[in-house]
Amino acid sequence: MGNGMDKIIPGLFLGNFRDAKDVEKLAENNITHVVSIHDNAMPLLDHLKYKCVQAADSPDQELLPFFEQCIDFIHECRVNNGCCLVHCIAGVSRSTTIVAAYLMTITTLNWQDTLRAIRVNRAVANPNYGFKRQLQDFFNKHVQDVKLSLKSRYPDLDFNGADDAYLKSLLVKVDQSTENMSDEDDVANVVNMYKERNKVLRERTNNQQSTEENSSNDS
Repeated sequence: MGNGMDKIIPGLFLGNFRDAKDVEKLAENNITHVVSIHDNAMPLLDHLKYKCVQAADSPDQELLPFFEQCIDFIHECRVNNGCCLVHCIAGVSRSTTIVAAYLMTITTLNWQDTLRAIRVNRAVANPNYGFKRQLQDFFNKHVQDVKLSLKSRYPDLDFNGADDAYLKSLLVKVDQSTENMSDEDDVANVVNMYKERNKVLRERTNNQQSTEENSSNDS
């Protein structure tokens, strides 16, 4: 787990379940809104505004359908001078995925650079490979439509503005000789890992069916 919530950009924090209950730290960071995303997500404190998403930390869990509603919630918070905490259980996979989707929407960064920038401020951030595949799909197929939708409601939104500059300043800090982006962030690797996993699952299912058929024939 991460050690306390981390500021990713002004007005947006990433953390774990403990952080979501830490009244002192929530107040210290002026948190007004919370995106809670885990298996049993629910509001915890009466004075905060919540967006709760029930989701498992599994490569098979579809998070993409929740991206836009979470993006809207976070952005509304920030444009009204609030501060939003996005958390799951460990503050590593699910919450990072939601934060990455939001950052891709309000800036010009691709999904890989977005994860790199997040890790500058939160080193443990690392979505599972199924979530990385969904971030890739979101960037390639959906993000432009979501940008247009958000821009229509917030005309002052500048994709090349302060948030974009802030994240790019974080990327400058990344030491290229000790790149903090794992090999899994390579597009081909993410796709290949997903295909390989599905192949293994199919083989396991086929073997199980074959064993059951043989058992049935023997009896």
